[in-house]
Amino acid sequence: MNSGDVIDLEITGVAHGGVFVARHEGRVVFVPDTLPGERVRVRLTDTAKKSFWRGEVLEVLDASEHRQPHVWQQADVDVAPENRPGGADFGHIELAHQRELKMRVLLEALERFGGLTGFPVTMSPAGPVLSDDTDVIDDEAPDGTGWRTRVSLHVDADGRIGPYAARSHRVVEVDDLPLATGEVQRAALGLRSGTHAPGRIDLVQPADGLVRMVPRPERAPRPAGARGKRHPSPRPVADKKNLAREVVVERVGRREFRVDAGGFWQVHRLAAHALATRVAAVLRTARADGPAIDPDAWHLDLYGGVGLFAATLGDLGGTSTRVTSVESDARATDHAGENLAEWVG
Repeated sequence: MNSGDVIDLEITGVAHGGVFVARHEGRVVFVPDTLPGERVRVRLTDTAKKSFWRGEVLEVLDASEHRQPHVWQQADVDVAPENRPGGADFGHIELAHQRELKMRVLLEALERFGGLTGFPVTMSPAGPVLSDDTDVIDDEAPDGTGWRTRVSLHVDADGRIGPYAARSHRVVEVDDLPLATGEVQRAALGLRSGTHAPGRIDLVQPADGLVRMVPRPERAPRPAGARGKRHPSPRPVADKKNLAREVVVERVGRREFRVDAGGFWQVHRLAAHALATRVAAVLRTARADGPAIDPDAWHLDLYGGVGLFAATLGDLGGTSTRVTSVESDARATDHAGENLAEWVG
């Protein structure tokens, strides 16, 4: 068969990357926008590989009981595949079932790559518990929207601004961004086409609630045969760096973390708090008859970033806690030194 051919498939599983698994005459076919148990009509988009093919859903013939109207209307299955924006791969699935499928992907990956099995898994249909003794964090929206505090949009050569169409590098203009917070969505939809250089625009909303815009114009390609320095960017690179390096403050419980506006922080507005709280709870449970962490041990925080988990360990163990944070980003390491100053010897 060739790319462009249309076939009907039974979806049997879920895979990493927001795609689902079917088989045609023994060959694996990866298909987005569907669900295990569904029968769908699919147009093949990539048949070059011997090990697997890829396709796109044209029609749902037998729908799963867990299918819902997509939370992002422009990404729904009734929109032409080439016009569906990417970034909300499970938006057509009921929220509780989304979580079950994502957990399945994670556990299968741990078993396949690490040989790790027997994890105790507790899933709450209502989502994670996000409160602790220091403050109360509100839960997410019932439909799983409104949580992204960081959004990246793209600007094409014609000045159009929007996300990429799913699994492509083609910009599609959109009417809404339902996964983003209200403030980020309003800032994004306020960007005017034709007024920004080709490249990327990051919108960032830290704890103070104010949205920062970080333009990341792409560099012009180096002329054929050119050597030495790369061709200049459409905008001064120094300006881009200065905007990306504006220092903002994020908060988890009563602790503050300094981080570059263009640096890494959890995208979900509740994630940093949920992760830190969960790590602390697991450590306390594991050592219920003693201190949460060994006061004489040397702790490692790998991919430590600006110090979120190192601070969690420090809060559990006190000022004598020894933690080494390992991080390749020099700016994040500098911020970690500031954020963890009370433990830096």
